[in-house]
Amino acid sequence: MRIDVWIMAGALCVAAGMCGMRASADAEERCAAPEYRQFDFFVGNWDAFDVTNPGVRVATNRVSKTLGGCVVLEDYEGENGSHGESFSIYDAAAKKWHQTWVTNHGQLVMIDGAMHGDEMVLEGVDHANGVEKYVRGTWKAVGDGVRETAVTSMDHGKTWTPWFDLIFRRANGTGDDAKSQQEADAVAALDTEYQAAVKRNDASVMEKILADDFVLVTGSGKTYTKKDLLEEARSGRVQYEHQEELTQKVRVFGDTAVVTAKLWEKGTDSGKAFDWTIWFSDTYVKTAAGWRYVFGQSSYPPPKN
Repeated sequence: MRIDVWIMAGALCVAAGMCGMRASADAEERCAAPEYRQFDFFVGNWDAFDVTNPGVRVATNRVSKTLGGCVVLEDYEGENGSHGESFSIYDAAAKKWHQTWVTNHGQLVMIDGAMHGDEMVLEGVDHANGVEKYVRGTWKAVGDGVRETAVTSMDHGKTWTPWFDLIFRRANGTGDDAKSQQEADAVAALDTEYQAAVKRNDASVMEKILADDFVLVTGSGKTYTKKDLLEEARSGRVQYEHQEELTQKVRVFGDTAVVTAKLWEKGTDSGKAFDWTIWFSDTYVKTAAGWRYVFGQSSYPPPKN
C-alpha cells in the first residue's frame, strides 16, 4: 500500500471513531475458536475456601475475560493481605494454555498445559529463592463452583507434595442457600477425593472418608463393608487406569448429602481387563469429625454393544 493511501485510511478511521471498534471486533474473531472458551468455567466472582476448613473464607477472587475475550484475568486477594493476578491464554500456535501468575510478594510463576477431560491442568518450574521447584495446578468445575488444587515436586516430578486445595463459591450467595451450597461443594470435593484414592489404591485416605459402618451394594447384589474395600486396596489386586466421575450432582438435606454420579472404571482385576461406565448413588452424613461416606449403591454395567 502506498504511504499516502495508508495515512489517509488511518485518518478516516480516527475521524469515524471506528479504529477501536474494528480492533475489538478483530480480536473477538481471532479468539472465537472453542479452545479459547475451555477455561470459561473459572470466570466469575468467587469466595475461596480451603477444602479442609470449608466454613472459613480465605480469599476473594474476581475472574473475568479481557482483551476481546482472548485472556482470562484473575484478581486474587487473600484475607492475610496476599494479592496476586494471573493472565491465562490459549496459545493457538503451540496448541496449549499458558498462565503467568504474579503477586505483591514478587512471586512469578509461569505454567503451561491443556484440558484433560473436564480438568484444566497446567504445570511449570518455579525458580523462587534460587530453588528449582516443579508446580502443577488443576482446575475443575464442581457443582456451581470450581476446585483448584496444586502440588509441588522437588525431584523433577518423580514425587509430588500437596501445596493447596481450594473451593471457589459464587460470592453473591447469602443465607441458607449459600450455606447449603458450601456444604454441597465440600461433599463434591470429598467424593472426588475418594474416587482418586480408589484409583491409586490409597487405603489411608479411603479409611478417613469411609464411615466405620459403611456398606456398598452393587448392581449384582453383592455387598461390601469398609473392611472389604480397604483390604482390596491394600492387596493391589485391582489396578485402575481410570476411576473418574464423568458427571456429578450433589443434593444436601440438612446433615445428609446424596451424590449421583456417572463413574468410568477401567483397569485390571487380578490381571483380567475391565472397562465399564456405571451409575452411583453415594450417601454422606455430617458427623462431629466432618462428612463421612456411609452408603453406596451402583448400577450393573450395561452390556457392550
